[in-house]
Amino acid sequence: MGETFRALVLDQQDKSVVGSFKTLEVEDLPEGEVLVRVKWSTLNYKDGMILNGLGRLVRTYPHVPGVDFSGEVVSSSDDRYKPGDEVVLTGWRVGEAHWGGYGQFARVKADWLVHLPNGLDGAEAMAIGTAGFTSMLAVMALEEQGVSPKQDGEVLVTGAAGGVGSVAVSILSALGYRVAASTGREETHAYLRELGAITIIDRNELTDTSKPLLTERWIGAIDSVGSTTLAHVLSEMKYHGVVSACGLAGGPDLPATVIPFLLRGVRLIGIDSVMCPYETRIKAWQRLASELPKDHLAAATTKVALSDILSWGERILKGQVKGRLLIDVQDC
Repeated sequence: MGETFRALVLDQQDKSVVGSFKTLEVEDLPEGEVLVRVKWSTLNYKDGMILNGLGRLVRTYPHVPGVDFSGEVVSSSDDRYKPGDEVVLTGWRVGEAHWGGYGQFARVKADWLVHLPNGLDGAEAMAIGTAGFTSMLAVMALEEQGVSPKQDGEVLVTGAAGGVGSVAVSILSALGYRVAASTGREETHAYLRELGAITIIDRNELTDTSKPLLTERWIGAIDSVGSTTLAHVLSEMKYHGVVSACGLAGGPDLPATVIPFLLRGVRLIGIDSVMCPYETRIKAWQRLASELPKDHLAAATTKVALSDILSWGERILKGQVKGRLLIDVQDC
């Protein structure tokens, strides 16, 4: 028998998805050039969907979920990675089409990994995780389109109490932007102000889609909700305002018209953190290491054991999770 490890394994039973913790062998892992001892992962909204069999994100069972992870290289057939190297992985449909981070070992393609950047340890990298990585890509997209802290106005962050939103608020505030944070939970107001938000917007204020244009309010926006929220935000953008859209929690439909784009020159940028080019991936992680306030990161993070992941998966779908959930994969 080879080396064994513990993992959360999803199986399909009577059209339902059931998760249980099992002991596997390293030889059971799918093919890949790099074997990693996984130390940390996270719980994202997509993870919650996968754990509960929603959205058909996983097509083949049995399956080890977990859409990101950090850890230490055990062995590698690729010269870029040596045993002992600290690495981080987000995207590439790991945890969906390929076994992911909710096991104490993972084997993946070398191109999917990046070395842990200077200034971050593995736990901090996963406290940032896919959500924080997506947040930085969204901020970078705003910058590339000319949005600047020197402009007169605020940048709106929707879904601000969630994983993407809370990191986005922190990054934007650290860069000098005036940040407005939208949330439906009053109990998170003080938390969002601690992260740097100067204005709190009730999410119910972002529901009117009856008019294609409303009063100009935002120089930029990061939207992780979609649907009617995104449509409303588009109608309130200032002339040449920019929206980075990176989530579908509210659904894929967009009940908007072309009028904000034609009459105000609004730009809508889609953020894809899955198939992100390697150079952009490296730049985003380096900026996260140097620009994200560590005290804000700690305030936005809750650490839980992998053995408790199933109950937390239900909670995140119910909107009961604040900020980032850091998963101790070795605690299983």
